[in-house]
Amino acid sequence: MASQLVLSLDGVCVVRDGKQILGPISFRIAAGERWVILGPNGAGKSTLLGVLAARIFPSKGQALLLDQQVGRVDLSELRTRIGLASPSLEAMVESNEVVRDVVLTAAYAIIGRWNENYDLWDESRAVALLTTFGVRELGDRKFSTLSSGEKKRVLISRALMADPELLLLDEPAAGLDVGGREDLLRRFTQFSNDPTAPASVLVTHHIEEIPVGTTHAILLKDGKIAVSGPVASVITSEHVSAVFGLPIEVKHESDRFFARA
Repeated sequence: MASQLVLSLDGVCVVRDGKQILGPISFRIAAGERWVILGPNGAGKSTLLGVLAARIFPSKGQALLLDQQVGRVDLSELRTRIGLASPSLEAMVESNEVVRDVVLTAAYAIIGRWNENYDLWDESRAVALLTTFGVRELGDRKFSTLSSGEKKRVLISRALMADPELLLLDEPAAGLDVGGREDLLRRFTQFSNDPTAPASVLVTHHIEEIPVGTTHAILLKDGKIAVSGPVASVITSEHVSAVFGLPIEVKHESDRFFARA
C-alpha cells in the first residue's frame, strides 16, 4: 500500500520584483518521511520553506499541502495542521511572554496569550512537549530571558503543540555550541522515532546538523533543486562540492554526516 502523500509541489516558482527567486521546484513528501533541505546562503531554502508553510504563495505552479491547494483553501485552517519553528516566528514572540504560554497558544494558532480558555489536556501536552525537549523547568520564565538554544527548544515544542501532520524547522541548531546542537539533535531524533511523529522538513546549511534517521534530502542551488532523493545518495562529496562551489569531502559515519573542505 502506497504511503499517504503529505505534500506535492509541481513546477512551483516564486517571483519577486520581476525576478524569479525560486523554481521551478517539483517534489513530493509522504507520511513518515524526514527530509532535510541544504544549500548555500541565497539558494532559496527559506523561500521554499515559506511555500511549504503556506506563508508564501507560488507565483507559478501548484502546491498541494495536506490534500489542499494553496491559494484555494482557508489558510487559517491549513496552518493549524502545519508546525513551524523559524527565526521569523521567534521574532514575533513578545519579550514578556511566559514560556509555557508560548507553547500553549499554538493550540489556537496564535502568538500571545489573551483571554482564551485552555483545558487540562492542552496544559498537560504543553508541559509534556517542554519535557521532551529538555526545557520543562523553564515553563514559568519569560521567553526573552532564555538562551538561543533554549528558545529553539521552546519553539519546536510550540510547533508540535497542535499535533501537526507536517513539521517544518528552519535552522533549528543555528547559533548553538556543539553540546547544545548534539543534545537538540538527539532529542529530535528520539521524538521522530515515534511512529506517530509527523513528516518533517529541516532546513540547514550545515551537513553536521542532519539528524539521525533523516530519510531524504534536497540540495538547492540558485533557487532550483540540484539533487534530491534518499539522503545517502544526495549527501555525497561530489554533489555537495558542486552545490557549494568548492571541494568538500563528505563522510557518513554512524548515521551522521560530516564535511571538511
